[in-house]
Amino acid sequence: MELTGTILRGRAFEPVEGRVVVDDEGRIEAVEETAVDSSDIILPAFVNAHTHIGDSIAKEAGRGLSLEELVAPPDGLKHRLLRDASQAELVEAMGTSLRFMHESGTAACLDFREGDVEGVRALKEAADGTDVDALAFARGSVEAMEEGDGFGASGANDDDFEYERRATREAGKPFGIHAGEVDETDIDPALDLEPDFLVHMVHPEPDHLDRVAESEVPIVVCPRSNLVTDAGLPPVEDLHERTTVALGTDNVMLNSPSMFREMEFLAKFSDLSAPDVLRAATANGAEIADLEYGLIEPGRKARLTVLDGETPNLEGARDPVRAVVRRAGVDDVREVVTAG
Repeated sequence: MELTGTILRGRAFEPVEGRVVVDDEGRIEAVEETAVDSSDIILPAFVNAHTHIGDSIAKEAGRGLSLEELVAPPDGLKHRLLRDASQAELVEAMGTSLRFMHESGTAACLDFREGDVEGVRALKEAADGTDVDALAFARGSVEAMEEGDGFGASGANDDDFEYERRATREAGKPFGIHAGEVDETDIDPALDLEPDFLVHMVHPEPDHLDRVAESEVPIVVCPRSNLVTDAGLPPVEDLHERTTVALGTDNVMLNSPSMFREMEFLAKFSDLSAPDVLRAATANGAEIADLEYGLIEPGRKARLTVLDGETPNLEGARDPVRAVVRRAGVDDVREVVTAG
């Protein structure tokens, strides 16, 4: 397979005219700089580093409710709706969201999976045939973690999670935890667990930032979700200076799982550069999950998004990286390659 156009190559997303050659095993064989007759823009497919796609049964529910009323276990609105839905309804709704994610250029999502073992199995069933690597960061039990891809803790104020943390180490699987979403009180105990990544970090104090820098723990930010729940906005520049920052869309209940929308929002409220934002949406999430894609480099799996550079939205863009981050959308997607 060959794809031609403007390639956003390597970690710097250097725009080069040329072709991407994909071998029969679905890996990038070469990135060749040469003149081509194509206006397409070729970029790594997105890795959505934090989702709750079980909420797909409750899109736009809960108007006017607080964050706790919306999502806090066990009796937040989303948990009541999840309990009331049948397994078939949950699977169908999650499958719909995963298909949209694929159509909008996403290759993988790191889903904090409610519902214990059955919830993990429901996600696997929903993802079957969708071409999205839906990774289940299970909640509820160690058995669910063993069934899935890791453990996704709700927050250190809910439990101490020491047992689950030890179990993930023994299983060789990643442990992530929400921290600093509502306030700063759960950040230190979350860091004490030595997690593989934290989610949100809207309210870190200077000492928390020092600990993040010392531990180099990656942070997944979800700014649209934080805004709509009135949690505030994460200090992304401070976090970026200290560690790896990845990007997620969080609850499907509250936000479309579109990485285009998340990138545009992050780019326009922060001072991060367009390449920094695109790395947060691709390579950085891939590194957290130890995936073999996220960049366009020889040897990596070919998980790529091809944009039509001649759509009315993109035609004439002077800077392809900025155009991808700040302007592009699902209507500009020509093809999503999931060969690898």
